[in-house]
This record gives sequence, C-alpha cells and structure tokens, in this order.
Amino acid sequence: MTSSTQKWFRRLGTVVSSLCTVAVVASACGTAPDNGGTLPMQDPADVSAKVAGIIKKMSDADLAGQVLMPFAYGRSATDVSAGTAAGNKALAGVDTPAQMIEKYRLGGMILIGFGGNDPTAANQPVNNVESPEQVRALTGGLQSAAARLPADVPLLIGMDQEFGVVTRLSTGMTTLPSAMTFGAAGDPRLTEVAWRAAGLELAAVGVNVNFAPVADVLGPAGSSVIGSRSYGSDPKAAGEQVVAAVKGMRAGGVAATLKHFPGHGHTAADSHTELPVVNQTRQLLDSDDLATFKAGIDADAPLIMSGHLDVQAIDPGVAATFSKKVLIDLLRKEMGFQGVVVTDGMNMAPAMKVPPGEAAVQALLAGNDLILMPPHVGKAHQGIVDAVTAGTLPRARLVEAVGRILSLKLGFGQAAAPALSTVGTHQQEVAPLAAAAVTVLRGACGKPLVTGPVRVTASAGRDKARNRLIEALKRNGATVVETGGSVVHLVGYGDAADDLSAAAAVTVHMDVPTLLAKSTSKVLVATYSSSDLSMDGLAAVLTGKAKPTGRSPIEVTGLPRTTCA
Repeated sequence: MTSSTQKWFRRLGTVVSSLCTVAVVASACGTAPDNGGTLPMQDPADVSAKVAGIIKKMSDADLAGQVLMPFAYGRSATDVSAGTAAGNKALAGVDTPAQMIEKYRLGGMILIGFGGNDPTAANQPVNNVESPEQVRALTGGLQSAAARLPADVPLLIGMDQEFGVVTRLSTGMTTLPSAMTFGAAGDPRLTEVAWRAAGLELAAVGVNVNFAPVADVLGPAGSSVIGSRSYGSDPKAAGEQVVAAVKGMRAGGVAATLKHFPGHGHTAADSHTELPVVNQTRQLLDSDDLATFKAGIDADAPLIMSGHLDVQAIDPGVAATFSKKVLIDLLRKEMGFQGVVVTDGMNMAPAMKVPPGEAAVQALLAGNDLILMPPHVGKAHQGIVDAVTAGTLPRARLVEAVGRILSLKLGFGQAAAPALSTVGTHQQEVAPLAAAAVTVLRGACGKPLVTGPVRVTASAGRDKARNRLIEALKRNGATVVETGGSVVHLVGYGDAADDLSAAAAVTVHMDVPTLLAKSTSKVLVATYSSSDLSMDGLAAVLTGKAKPTGRSPIEVTGLPRTTCA
C-alpha cells in the first residue's frame, strides 16, 4: 500500500473525528435527529486494514470496475423498456443498470437529469431522474446490485446537483439558488446551512457524492459555460463559500467535489465541445484560480474533479485530465490533496479524441482515481485490465486509486439514508440565503421599488419565475395587473439586449447580471437565480418589506456592486 494512500486513510480519520464534534453531523458518528442515519466512528488504522483486506481479494477486473463511474439508461435498476435496453447494450453490452454494475464490478454510477437552460446538456445523453421516490427506488436497486459483488462495499452514486442552471433533480426537492446567489449574499454561515439541507435531501434519495461546488473563479470575460455556477470573481470570498458548501454537504452526509481543477472561470471556450485554453500566468493561477481549491483542500474536500482544460502555464497543449504535471506535480505534491480525483465526463469532446480504453488508462496514469462517464463501459474496463496485464498501467497505480475510492466509501457510503419524508422540507433553512442575495444596482435603497399597480413581464421561457413572482407580490400586498401599471421585467440565462424591455420601470436579472449594463430602467435588480425562493425574496424587496442586502460578486460595467451601502 502506498504512503500517499496511507496518508489519505489518516486524513479520513481526522475528517470523521472532526465531524463527530459537530452536533448537526450526528449521521457521521451517531443517530441524527432528522435523518436517522448512523455511521460508527472508525479508527484510521481500522479503515486502512479494511481497505487492504478488500483489495487483497480483488482481481484485476474487480479493481478496474471500482474506478469506473458510468451513466446508464433507465429510471429503474432492473425494469427497462426495449429502447432503454438497446441504449445500455450499445453502452455496455447489457440490458439494465443493475446488470452493468454486476458485469463490470462497478464502483459507482452517475445519475443524470437536465433542463433547457443547462449549459452541460451537450454530453448528457440520458435523463433518468424524475422524482425523489423514483430516484430512491433506482438508487436502492443499484445498491442491491453492488451488494452482490465480491468487494461487498456500497456504490458511489453521484449527481451534478449544483443548483441554478445545473440542477439534475428539482421536482419535490428543496431547490437552492445558484452559486452566484450565495456569493451575492456573502454569508458563509447561510451557505453552510443551505448546503446541509441539500445534503440531507440528496442522501435521502440515495445520492452520496455530489459533483459540486463549482470552485471556478469567474474572470473578467465571464465564462458563459460557468457563469452563475461560480460564486464570483473574488478568490477569497469564493473560497469561503466553497469551504461552507463542503462543510454543509458533509454535515448532510454527502461527499462534495471541487470542480473544475485547476479552474474553468477564465476561459472562453466550452469544454463540452472543445478544449478551452487557460492563459493565466502561474502567478495569476496561484492568486486567482487555485485559491478556492486550496481553501477547499484545507477544509478536507473529499473529491476534486479534473477539468478538460489546456493550462498553458503548467502543461501547454495537454488537457489537465491527462496531465501528470497538473494532477500529480501540482495537485498532489504541491497542494497536498490526498482525496479522490475524478475526471470530468469522458464523453466530452476533448476526452473523446482518444479511444475509451486508452483514455481511461491515460487518465489513471495522469493521477485520476475515478473515471466519469466513459463513452463505452466495456471498452474502458477492458482497456484498464489489458494495460495492467501488459504492464503499461502499473497495478500499484490501480490499487492506489481503488484504495482512495474505498476509503471514501467507508467514510460516506455506509450511513443509513435519511427518511424520504425529509425531502422538500428545508425551505425555511434556504429562504434567508435567497433573500439576502437580492441586489439593487440602480435605484434607491430602503424603500419600496414599486408602488401602485404592478405588471410583471418576462423574456421568453420565464413563465415559471414570472408566475412565482406574481404570487409572491400579491402575498406582500401588491396589486398585480395584466395591463398598465409599473412594469417589472425579468431576464435570465442566455438573454441578450433584445430581451430587455424599454417600458420596464424595474429590470431584474436572474443569472449573471452583466446584461443590466444595457438596460435603461430606472431600477436594476439582480437575484442571480430564478428559484422560487429567489422570487419570494425579490417580491419582499420590491414591495419594501425587506432591504436588499446583496452585493454583486462580479463587476457590471458602469454600475456599482450595490446602491445599498
């Protein structure tokens, strides 16, 4: 067993021990009042011994399966339609997700769901989440399949539940606003409470790994694929938010993932379709992009996702996913990260330039431990096995990766799931955060922003947010009309100048608010999110029932960060 793996076991013991000192994290060491989960404290030496014992019994094929986390077609682990079975046959040569786990001895599986505004939709070929009840049944079936494997360890079940524009499961859940909303609120205490609530609900549906928070610091150009997924442009403030998110999810029983290392926020291209170039100097990388990851590592973040990024200052021309200089020299040796490194989706364009088996091997050799969304499960699995047999992938490297994954499972994968009835019950914990983020960038502070009859309009596709705002305005005593009145106009993700309204007295941006620089409205407001709770907070500010305490976490040309000092 390698020294780095042993160090990770010791670090895991420190994490679990520290969790047990926090009352709200009883799920890590006792019985939590609202989730019923239990996970006994474990001595690092015991964890190390358990992992070593498990690995000793594993064949090369078992080890290869543990480092794979593919997607699968189907909203059930075992009951699939003919079309779903055909999708799984093309992906992995099996009919059902359960069969995929059993055939390839998989260590994990990712669940997918996406909406129309999702910038990650390009590599999401399946939508297998529908409701909390369905997801709980699906994850239960997946874990039952994993229980039949020789390893006898739980499955890592992941999801990109970032919230905001990347929200995999929204129906029935307490929906958090976007990361930029947290940045605007600027209160890590509220962030930690909100993410604990999200962690509890994810754990309740059977998800134990969340591919969030986004630790990317947003550069001046404002990467459109990252956008409001980022906490903002200030590395220190964003780092505080990242730490709070990691702690909150851990308290809820879910392992958080920092992404996209070493930083996607200063890029122009979209890594789903091409290889973005990071042109930051090494000095700027240290002060900007890497600062949030350093903060997350210090907070014992259990996973970091490598990005499909060409980092010119470190390894020009090589995607970070396949770069030892980025993942081993920088992340492991220089920054001291000992947790699990997971690739970004291997079905994204930069990774698809290499055949699935070869890509999986190259990713492992570069320092990744977990291969996410291989485009063909069978070829990825066989490629790893063949490389170990041929000696091109040292078995010790594979054992090291599996050791980290197993230690993660022992830390986060064995607690009993909270009751499903906890899902959708945490609005009160999240509402203060959404309300605190509302920002006035133009207009008076401390009084109602609209008086008399109000008419709410919106750019195309914003009906849900518009309807929620209308309801909230009425609850706050406003008179809402269909014609006439003072116009409050909503714009959001992907909108342009043509989507603004010249008639609007108030223009509200529900995503990255840079478009407000082009608005002529007398009052400009940012919520950074179109969530229900964000619209509730907006209504309270518009009617003067609440003070807008938010501060824009990014610069908007010609406008202050807030008019409320």
